[in-house]
Amino acid sequence: MEYRETHMSQSDLFSWNMERDPALRSTIVSVLLLDAEPDWDRLVRTIDRGTRLVPRLRERLVRVPFGLAPPKWAPDPDFDLLWHVRRAALPQPATLSAVVDFARTEAMTAFDPVRPLWRSTVLTGLDGGGCAVVLTVHHSLTDGIGGIRIATEMLDVDRAGTDRADAPEPPAGSTTGLLDIAAWNWAVGTDLLRGGITATLPTAWRAVTHPARAVRDGSRLATSLARLVRPITSTMSPVMTGRSTRRELAMLEVPVAQLHRAAQIVGVTMNDAFLTAVIIGMRAYHARHGEQIHQLRLTMPISLRAPDDPLGGNRITLARFALPVDIAGTADLMRAVDTTIAGWRHEPAIPFSSAVAAGLNRLPVGLLTEMLKHVDFVASDVPGSPVPLYLAGARIDRMYAFGPTIGTAVNVTLTSHVETCCIAINADTAAIPDIVPLTVCLAEGFQCVLDLVEDMGPRVDVSVPHPRSHRE
Repeated sequence: MEYRETHMSQSDLFSWNMERDPALRSTIVSVLLLDAEPDWDRLVRTIDRGTRLVPRLRERLVRVPFGLAPPKWAPDPDFDLLWHVRRAALPQPATLSAVVDFARTEAMTAFDPVRPLWRSTVLTGLDGGGCAVVLTVHHSLTDGIGGIRIATEMLDVDRAGTDRADAPEPPAGSTTGLLDIAAWNWAVGTDLLRGGITATLPTAWRAVTHPARAVRDGSRLATSLARLVRPITSTMSPVMTGRSTRRELAMLEVPVAQLHRAAQIVGVTMNDAFLTAVIIGMRAYHARHGEQIHQLRLTMPISLRAPDDPLGGNRITLARFALPVDIAGTADLMRAVDTTIAGWRHEPAIPFSSAVAAGLNRLPVGLLTEMLKHVDFVASDVPGSPVPLYLAGARIDRMYAFGPTIGTAVNVTLTSHVETCCIAINADTAAIPDIVPLTVCLAEGFQCVLDLVEDMGPRVDVSVPHPRSHRE
């Protein structure tokens, strides 16, 4: 496949612009817990090959003169793999708490803008003979599902490794000039014209043959677009209101089979079961603070990724909407969540997300950041591998992805790995200064959902492998 430099997409530019407010940094920190230390030389070769298969991992952002086009992804002429791939011995005591503390620091550390936006650190000496890898990636490089696809190019299905084809040579860079800017604007204009013709002809035909339906469809689309971009000026939570650049991380473990079975029993998706557990946990957390809530506002990534999309980049849109909280029955709450989520997945405006982002990118950044800072939480469900995976000879036992809060109080991300749902909690401490009670409440929420499963043996206990850091 011929390499071609590209400009940042409008959706990625939106998240990049938000970082003018540091509280909205779009940093993803993944923690892989391994059963042994990976072979260093083999690991370096593996990651080097991955950066050749996914050129974005060797690219940096180059600003376009006068802002006439979005920043351009271009090969870093000074790319140094060993700047991005590092190793360090954990301080004593070398517990999981030390790993999470390191990941917490990574979540709060900005990227060097003159280098590719990722780094990986092997943390050795974990108690019990294990090891951890902390991978820090800017969200503009990829979304959750794209990250899983990239991982498949670097991970093996057995300890011995996988025979793979040779990776291509890394591409050479080029400069950004007026001809390049003109080419980008021409391409955008052509795409808009092509899309306009494609959309306009059928619309015109419907207007002639079914005028009433055409008016209804146009009105529905306009209303949907308004819902997608409407300003949000206050949080629904009376407790989680502060915002800052400080973060605390925590983890939960839930059995995949039981969570999936609970969803089947009620007739909803596993994502609905996950969100219901989070909502019940949030309700319990507010009750601890003496507050009764009826709704919470969620930012939920909706994947637009197609099977033939490239490995890098984002193919998601962010929907912001309220979910019910005060429905007592767990199954009834799951059905209500399912109805709400299904409605948003079929919103007429969702396919126009890129155009919406392009419009928002032209608004003052301060206006947009205030819109995002009044959403209560983010939740995301990323399907991982159902079979064991290995990294340079070490088996991956757990895989946690701490997604960015992007202005909310907390991000809760579920990544399934083999038989375990690895649930990563990334909290803004100005909104949630007590992450331990929050983690316990979320564990109670998942237990409420798992208690729906009566035909899979005794009661399943939700594991809390890291309820607190050593600072507490």
